[in-house]
Amino acid sequence: MLLVNLGTPDAPDARSVRRYLAEFLSDRRVVELPPIAWQPILRGIILTTRPKKSAHAYRQVWTQAGSPLAAITAAQAAGLQERLGPEVRVEWAMRYGRPAIGAGLERLQAAGCERIVLAPLYPQYSAATTASVVDKAGDWLRMQRWQPALRTLPPYHDDPAYIAALAQDIGRQLDALDFVPEVLLLSFHGMPERTLRLGDPYHCHCRKTARLLEAALARPQLRVVTSFQSRFGRARWLEPATDQVLVAEAAAGTRRLAIAAPGFAADCLETLEELAIRGHEQFTAAGGEHFHALECLNAGTAGMAMLETLVRRELAGWR
Repeated sequence: MLLVNLGTPDAPDARSVRRYLAEFLSDRRVVELPPIAWQPILRGIILTTRPKKSAHAYRQVWTQAGSPLAAITAAQAAGLQERLGPEVRVEWAMRYGRPAIGAGLERLQAAGCERIVLAPLYPQYSAATTASVVDKAGDWLRMQRWQPALRTLPPYHDDPAYIAALAQDIGRQLDALDFVPEVLLLSFHGMPERTLRLGDPYHCHCRKTARLLEAALARPQLRVVTSFQSRFGRARWLEPATDQVLVAEAAAGTRRLAIAAPGFAADCLETLEELAIRGHEQFTAAGGEHFHALECLNAGTAGMAMLETLVRRELAGWR
């Protein structure tokens, strides 16, 4: 099986970030504009200005093990391999950057795997994430004379195992705080609003996850709010925006706030820098006092048990 997450540059420097962004922002699933209109903007403006700023952000979260996203995804693959045993070969890949999806599929094929579960680690389906992973796997399959059988892990935004894992892990982290939050902000990655109008179910999936998680947490004293982060460009994105909610909550008198990112399977730039660092600055600058960014499920016990449940379900009949 192949676990797949979004991607990361090889290093926290402008050159590596530029290469990563060029691949990411050239994906027609991510930017749904005609290349003849988009590529001059990408090459002439974005890739000449954004890499330096993004590299600075990556340097703030980079670890001795490298990219947090890559290190955590590798740990998830290793943990899943241990849980599933030698009958199942587990590899991992990134949609953008390295290790590439094609390389991961080649390793599995070289190991003799004729039946492969492709597992995009996106709980909420979006054409810009899940579908793009399937597209890339399809590109590799088209080049193979002898194709392995392929199954794709479906979105699991409302799966009882996922909701239970979130509730258990978030509840544990809330109980360990040295303050009692008034608000739990659930921040999901944003998407352009037009994707909702075009029929992408992502917004509905996020909202359903938030509703089910609030019910599972069963903390009536805790107000749960949903928002969307990482706006990019001038187009209107899904609302409310996380940065605006943080400022508005503090301005309205909220002094104690915790933030979680249940749509991310692993901590990454968007959680460690955008939420934990910049989010903290935004909340406290507007008058907030206590702020904490909760960890994602990562390779923790609750998250790994959930992944094992989902994967075993997809492997049924193949072992």
